[in-house]
Amino acid sequence: MERIGTVLPRDFYARDAAEVAPCLLGKLLCRRTEQGLCAGMIVETEAYQGPLDDAAHSYGGHPTERTRVMYGPAGHAYVFSIYGMHSCLNAVTADIGQPQAVLIRALEPMEGLALMEARRGTADPRLLCSGPGRLCQALGITRAQNGLDLTGEELFIAEYRDYPKAGICVSPRVNIDYATVYRDRLWRFFLKENPCVSAVPRRYAPRGILE
Repeated sequence: MERIGTVLPRDFYARDAAEVAPCLLGKLLCRRTEQGLCAGMIVETEAYQGPLDDAAHSYGGHPTERTRVMYGPAGHAYVFSIYGMHSCLNAVTADIGQPQAVLIRALEPMEGLALMEARRGTADPRLLCSGPGRLCQALGITRAQNGLDLTGEELFIAEYRDYPKAGICVSPRVNIDYATVYRDRLWRFFLKENPCVSAVPRRYAPRGILE
């Protein structure tokens, strides 16, 4: 792996989630544990825009114990569980009091593959981090990391590679059929033809490239 670049500063995240989400593509998500460093290049993200976004956990603007971290400073981790089994990592964005976040949906594994393989029980690089639950399992991310500072040393995102807009595809977000007004927003962003992008139903096929 090439040398890890500069850790993203807090002001990188202090913007609208739909602006931050495509900018995270090509960045390196890193997780340090006692077992070692695991890292992967971000290849797929989704933006969630807060109180007006009926697909977001913070829809309606009423903070709960679960969502409280999203109301604080940008650049922190929001980790939630689905089905009581799988963890999902989000980067908190926007200003204090504006509960927006970007879901990290998939990584291309770069560092610590042996540790990822042991955690995931597979050596197929396409299955290590291709989905929000898988990547959290591979990197050892659980609800215990909720609220961590993403500009710190345990869990952070760093500069790595840059991709032109022509290499970034957009589509509606995955599995938000409960939403109505915001359901069809093109707020899922992913690298074109990258094999580690998560496998999704055909209805989430690319609707174009980033404008």
